[in-house]
Amino acid sequence: MNFRPQYIALEYLNINGRIANIDTPVLQADNRSFRYGYGLFETMLLVNGEIQLKDLHWERLFKGMKQLGFDIPIHLTATLLEEQVLHTADKNNAAALCRIRLQVFPGNGGLYDGDGFQPEYIIECFPLEKPVIQLNENGLVAGIAEGLCKSIDSLSHLKTSNALVYAAAARQVKQYKWNDAFISNTAGHIIESTIANIFWIKGEQVYTPSLSEGCIAGVMRHHIIQRLAAQNMVVQETSLSKALLMDADEVFLSNAIRRIKWVKEIEDRVYGNTFTQKLYNTIFDH
Repeated sequence: MNFRPQYIALEYLNINGRIANIDTPVLQADNRSFRYGYGLFETMLLVNGEIQLKDLHWERLFKGMKQLGFDIPIHLTATLLEEQVLHTADKNNAAALCRIRLQVFPGNGGLYDGDGFQPEYIIECFPLEKPVIQLNENGLVAGIAEGLCKSIDSLSHLKTSNALVYAAAARQVKQYKWNDAFISNTAGHIIESTIANIFWIKGEQVYTPSLSEGCIAGVMRHHIIQRLAAQNMVVQETSLSKALLMDADEVFLSNAIRRIKWVKEIEDRVYGNTFTQKLYNTIFDH
């Protein structure tokens, strides 16, 4: 199974609470998200009309907007956004199983002028097949992106509209026919993939790069750490060198849509998935 299924948006999208056809123009040339990558987005899994891990999504989104200096109006709440997400999914007849992309951005203008910094938003729906959210039978083939690195700063953990390093790494995925590519930070440590957080297993200890290494604060990453802690299994957050990656017994990736996907091969190293399968059954008992 491909870790990167082709997403085709459904017929309707939502622009600031207004349902419109998917081909409706939504951005001006001076849109700050388009010009500067100034914005945030959430990708959420909707199953049977329920947003999975919604509290974690809303907490991350509103915390990020505050950090980026958005002027959040009193009416813009998690409740309102959830209503709009469900409305959009219902309009597309996709509430049973779909991927939601919610993007927020601070209007139009330059770096120092233009519209205010109140958030605007766009909601899109993408249909999913059930295998996308299940543990993959065939392991992924991954590589380590070359010539790219991500800086470590106060914005590194945010899921922002500035995705240049991920887009450039995705070009290498296509070039080398991988399923995904791992990205390093400026210290040379591996921190995440183009679309997921990384976990690795040595013995029966589970590890993941710490947020201080510059990886995105993934909602599924947070959920996995919490669920394993409830089972008295502490995930160790640390740095990941290439040597440690090659010495691991198992490797898996996580994000909010695909949940957990195990990695079979990185360069010439082949990994198993026995412990990953147990973890999956522990975390997702359905």
